[in-house]
Amino acid sequence: MIGKLLTRTSRRIPARPEPGSQYADARALTVRLGGRTVLDGVHLAATAGEVVALVGPNGAGKSTLLAALAADLPAADGEVRIDGRPADAWSAPELALRRAVLPQSAALSFPFTVAEVVRMGRAPWAGTPAADEDESAVAAAMAATEVTPFSARPFSALSGGERARVALARVLAQRAPLLLLDEPTAALDLRHQELVLRICRQRAAAGDAVVVVLHDLGLASAYADRAAVLHGGRIAAQGPPAEVFEADLLSRIYRQPIEVVAHPGTGTPLVVPIRPR
Repeated sequence: MIGKLLTRTSRRIPARPEPGSQYADARALTVRLGGRTVLDGVHLAATAGEVVALVGPNGAGKSTLLAALAADLPAADGEVRIDGRPADAWSAPELALRRAVLPQSAALSFPFTVAEVVRMGRAPWAGTPAADEDESAVAAAMAATEVTPFSARPFSALSGGERARVALARVLAQRAPLLLLDEPTAALDLRHQELVLRICRQRAAAGDAVVVVLHDLGLASAYADRAAVLHGGRIAAQGPPAEVFEADLLSRIYRQPIEVVAHPGTGTPLVVPIRPR
């Protein structure tokens, strides 16, 4: 689809972004919460076809930056742009067509089944031609996250890791061009951590812009095209992990002695804490 169409619900349907184009960006972004500056003059771009990992110690501003990119937090200074416009210029329904957000935790008070939760991701497309894709989108998202076998179970009866995968399936079913994922691997075992990051790479390969908050620097190194290392509300370094994951920088930011070695088979940087003997 070229350009944007006006649907009968007056929502402007987004075109697929051009590969390599900047789909969202923060420009000199400052965010204050409770009178405290949490982000200070941050610049970050989310590019179609690319996975960007936000890393850094607790309290560095990673989740705040992700929420600001989603237009869920207002900018005190600077701005966030999505799909060529200031984020706050989009209506909530139009914004939901452009970005899908996975928060750190998912809680529901009603006994929805897994399939019903995933189907919630299709709500932004109701009344548009894309609603015809609802069933296939839900089925594909559940298959990708390996939740199909328990699709009829109540969400409330799932383990933490299962809930995390269902929440990700909801985001994938939304099929927005911008995916914003906050610690999607936190509750997962090793196999499913790798699964989630492979999905991120697949979505980028399909043309989406993906921004993911990660604590595991090994995952960020293996799967991200670009890493932004946050420290004290600013970006201390940004670029390919092989360039920015440098031992002195990480040791200073994390306040933990760290060494970075190349994987003997792939050359991917391995970030290892130095422990007392």
